[in-house]
This record gives sequence, C-alpha cells and structure tokens, in this order.
Amino acid sequence: MSTIKIFEGREGHIQQKGDDCLPISCNNDSLAGVVSQRACVYSGARVVLNPLTDALHLVHGPIGCAAYTWDIRGAASSGSDLYRNSFSTDMKELDVVFGGERKLAAALRELADRFHPQAIFVYSTCIVGIIGDDIETICKRAAMELGIPVVPVKSEGFRGNKNEGYKAACNSLLGLIGTCDYTPKSRYSVNLLGEYNVAGDVWHVMPLLEEMGIDVVATLTGDARVADIQRAHTAKLNLVQCSGSMTYLAKKMEERYGIPYRRISFFGLREMASALRTTADFFESRQLKEKAEQIILRETARVMPQIECHRSRVSGKKAAIYMGGAAKAISLVRAFQELGMDVVIIGTQTGDRDDYQRIGYIVKDGTLIIDDANPLELKELLLKQSADLLVAGVKERFLAYKLGIAFCDFNHDRTINFEGFQGMANFAREIDITINSPVWRLSVKRQSPINSRSDLTVDMGVGDAIKETCQG
Repeated sequence: MSTIKIFEGREGHIQQKGDDCLPISCNNDSLAGVVSQRACVYSGARVVLNPLTDALHLVHGPIGCAAYTWDIRGAASSGSDLYRNSFSTDMKELDVVFGGERKLAAALRELADRFHPQAIFVYSTCIVGIIGDDIETICKRAAMELGIPVVPVKSEGFRGNKNEGYKAACNSLLGLIGTCDYTPKSRYSVNLLGEYNVAGDVWHVMPLLEEMGIDVVATLTGDARVADIQRAHTAKLNLVQCSGSMTYLAKKMEERYGIPYRRISFFGLREMASALRTTADFFESRQLKEKAEQIILRETARVMPQIECHRSRVSGKKAAIYMGGAAKAISLVRAFQELGMDVVIIGTQTGDRDDYQRIGYIVKDGTLIIDDANPLELKELLLKQSADLLVAGVKERFLAYKLGIAFCDFNHDRTINFEGFQGMANFAREIDITINSPVWRLSVKRQSPINSRSDLTVDMGVGDAIKETCQG
C-alpha cells in the first residue's frame, strides 16, 4: 500500500480486494520494531486454559507475567471462581541464578493445600526456558504427591507468537482428555471447542442445543470443569467455534479418538442458524433437523424486530474489523452485512492463507485486508477508509477514541453477550449506541461545529433512548 506509511518488509501484508496482488503475506514472525498487536506464546496458552473454572493456574516466572494475564478472559462461571486468581512463583534474581525448581515444588504443595483445586496448570515463561528449569519432572512428581493432575504448559514466550501458545494449551488439554469414563445422556453428543463463555455466551447457546436433544459433553474451555475435559473423548462430534485456537486440538482428537469436527460460529443470525443445521445434518436425524428449523424460525422472529430497529440507524455506516483470529473476523463481516453496514477494513493477527482466501470471497471490492497490523498502519488505514466504527480488542480501543472513531470491544474483555440469536440483537444495539453517541459531536475528525451547549445535551442516556425507541 503506497498510499500510507508502512515499514519496509510490510508491503505484502496489506492488500486491497480488486487489485492484482500476490497472495497476502501472513502467518510468519512479526517484523522487529513495529509494535505488533500480537501477544506472546504464554499469553496465547493462558487465554485458552484460563476459563477452566475449578483449576488453579500457576505462572512459573517473574510476577509481571502473571500480572499481564490476570483475569485475561472475561469468561463467566456458574460455579467456582478459582480461575480468576493469578498465582505466580515470583522468580527473583537469585532464582534465575540458582534455579527455581525448589520454589515451584514448594508453591505447588502450598497452593494445593490451601485451595484444593481439581487440577493445576503450570505455565513456563521466557526466563524459565532460558535457565532450563525442568517443570515437566516437577509437575509429574507433584501429581503423584498431591493426587491431582498437575499439567505443565510449555509456553515460553520466545518460542513464537500466540499461535504456538494455542498449541501448547491444546497439548496440555490432551493430557487430561480420556482420563475419565462417561456415558453421554443422548446418542447425539458434542463438545464445543474454542468456546470461552465470554460474557456468558455459552449460556445462550447450550439451551438451544439441548432443546434439540443434544448432550453437550464439554465446553473447551468456557465455564468448564476439569472433569468435563477428562470425559470429552466420549462425544460424537466436535463443534469448533474459534478455529484459530482449537482446530489443532480437534485434529488431534480425530486422530486419537475418531471424533470428527465441524467449524461453526454462534455469532450472527445466519451463522447461528447454520451451526444448528450443521449439527443436525451430521447426525442425519430427521427429528433433529425439524427441531432445528423450529428453533431458528421462533428465535429469528423473536429478535428480528429489535435488530431491524437498530439496522435502520446504522445502515450504510463503514466498519473496520481487527481480530486476533480469522473465525471471528469472518463472522463479523456477515453480521455487518445483516445490519446493512459496509466493511472497509478487515484484519487479523494470526490468519493463514486459507483464512484470507475465505475473507476475500465475502468482502466487497475496495476492502482493505491486513495481516498483523501495527498502530501506525491501523491509524492511517482507518482515516483513509473513513471508518465510522472499529471492532477489535482492548489494545485498539484508545487508538479509535483518539481518532474520534466509535469502538466496539468484541474480544475477551467485553461484558455483553454477543452469541446466539439474542446475542445478535445485543450486538446491533451496542453498535447503534456507540456509533450514534452524542460524544462524537466533539470529535476533531468529524469537525462538526458546536453551536450551543444543547448540542451535547440529551434528555436521557443514549442507550436508554435507543432502548425506548426500539423496544417501546
């Protein structure tokens, strides 16, 4: 892209649909010095495993690593909240010189005695990989002594980007899967892979599957228990929601246990309907198919009036998408299409060639496609494309605000459910509220004159006003 400032070596990572370009450059190491938005291996492992509610998560390394990922997932729990703590061995200079194995062993004994977890995950960090602490042996000994699974997570940050962290987490889960017997309640049984119950998402999806007659054996890992993971090998099908983090595990489970998998999404009306139909089609049950269609018709009719109201207020606006994984980005494109909005920028941190090929099929000509962007590029592209909204994670929030662009958090820090049929209505309302907020009248980017104080005054909060309009 010669029209914006980019670093040397980044040319192939930004393309515009409709141009004659080589395949986008992606799925490689970040360019040193450009402040990539990617996270490290350890962070990738932590976001996958952290939602296991009754497990204890111990970070073997300096305190900063534990602080960085404290409560990193906005995953909700219907039971234990042990997972919300972030424990660390707090390695100091002397530990680096003389080794931290004794300190780790002592920490495991103390934490098991105080909190009685169902399992302990031990994360190795950069410094541990450098000095060579043997956490696998320490964990093996601790498991025998404590009588619970103590699982090492090989997540030294220097091993690569968070994709490697996903693999490290999946390998740790594989060590638990298959260690507990279970007989599913129904002959139609599934696991939900890559579903992290952010803002309680899974609680809006599982009831629909159960209404169809499907037994959800385990969610990996949203609102999950260690016992759920141990019995996951008994399911007949894996439904993969976050393909970036869990396709690796799905393939391993297919090799080891013969469980096939299907990629689905629970975000958006079309995607949610497709997920229910895909599940019913796999089991080749006429009863399941009929029940799925009944649910789709009923729920769509219920939420469509809410969505249509918000659609009338945001249709024609321009949206920019920047996600960690490609699956969420693709679902967002389709959701914006349902709202009548144009996607002018779409990017991911960890997409591969197949992901970008799929993205290229569904976006319009002129849409900018970016891989592993940095703040400088995002700033220039948002202004160039005149985006009205950025949907991304918390790291990009303040960039959008400084540019006077509306922002919606779609990552693991959000507090509003966006999955299922009601989730799409919630998402439409959230987009409406943020785009049409009166605060943008102050925006330098908009350069709209303020004639009087009344321009910034409303009788009620914008959210309440929209709610009254669309539901009243």
